[in-house]
Amino acid sequence: TGHLPYAQSMPLDELKKRLADLPRDKPIVAYCRGPFCLMAVEAAELLNQQGFKAIRFEEGVAEWRAHGLPVEVAR
Repeated sequence: TGHLPYAQSMPLDELKKRLADLPRDKPIVAYCRGPFCLMAVEAAELLNQQGFKAIRFEEGVAEWRAHGLPVEVAR
């Protein structure tokens, strides 16, 4: 249904394989479907263990949109 601006969709299994593709000089925000989804927690932990600066966005796309913030939609 959409994603946060500049986000790259990367499921946890794919993230593990694509660490070399991620920027090490910028913070990374991990998020998933919403506040009860634990995949973003795992992603942020993995990234931090690998030397990235990562945080979890505790909400999801629906909450982001509800705050009136922009969402990118694939066309």
